Amino acid sequence: MMEALRALKSEISKVIVGHSKLIDFLIIALLCEGHVLIEGVPGLAKTTTINTLAKALGLSFGRVQFTPDLLPSDIIGAEIYNPKSGEFVVKKGPIFTNLLLADEINRAPAKVQSALLEAMQEYQVTIGEESFKLPRPFLVLATQNPIESTGTYSLPEAQLDRFMMKIFLGYNTKEEEIHMARRVALGMQEGIEKVLDATTLKALQDKLKMVHIDSEIEAYIADIVFASREPKAYGLASLEGMIRYGASPRATIDLHKACRAHALLLGRDFVTPVDVASVSKEVMRHRIILSYEAEAQRVTTDALIDQIIETIPLP
Repeated sequence: MMEALRALKSEISKVIVGHSKLIDFLIIALLCEGHVLIEGVPGLAKTTTINTLAKALGLSFGRVQFTPDLLPSDIIGAEIYNPKSGEFVVKKGPIFTNLLLADEINRAPAKVQSALLEAMQEYQVTIGEESFKLPRPFLVLATQNPIESTGTYSLPEAQLDRFMMKIFLGYNTKEEEIHMARRVALGMQEGIEKVLDATTLKALQDKLKMVHIDSEIEAYIADIVFASREPKAYGLASLEGMIRYGASPRATIDLHKACRAHALLLGRDFVTPVDVASVSKEVMRHRIILSYEAEAQRVTTDALIDQIIETIPLP
């Protein structure tokens, strides 16, 4: 099974130059069946990476381009009147897929963004008076552009909390960018083969449950999350006025899942504190709401999480 994970990463790397950390976190999300929000400037292959992942897995792939005039029915579907039968017929939307790419999710208003909430939490959608189950696995992989503010809307906190991870995507190195430019300019793109099927993926997800996590590691996870809510109690009085709301209980759940997936990805059947620290920023950064004072001082959630991890004693 570990060979299958290595083959998956290798296959995605055929198309995606660099960004190995992004590929690792997407595989972790896949193992945990958790949704991912990717933030990065245009041209960093966010969409290409997700499309490549779907091809390598042989899963169905759907894409929705979020725009200010998008309606909830454009995502989940709607009841359409059939004049011949005189009845309403359900037309399912693009959300009925395994991997849904919500491209530039912050370009649509809150009403549309909220249409994803039921799907992301309950793995079903309601059209009219009827509920429909979504295919499994089902992952929402959303992207957003951080450099434009015109025509964009902040994601509601309730929706942000449903994303297992938020990944910041930076630029390639100079060598990687030269290699990428050469590959694209000369048409050297390789075809993607299916290397992992739904049955193997389900077996890997089941194997994840067998990765051992010690009770001391579990307490360590809880301490990290609770320190974001009650910093003073953990010797972090300097953060008291910086955090308006700490990480939610979903952060504890997702840290518990993600650190086990990180260990499995490295070929281990047990979790270490390093696994927890390696995924903590991605799991928590979108769940900590900064105070106005912190925003005015340009303090980032990543910096606060670093302070928390440096302060909490290792088990």
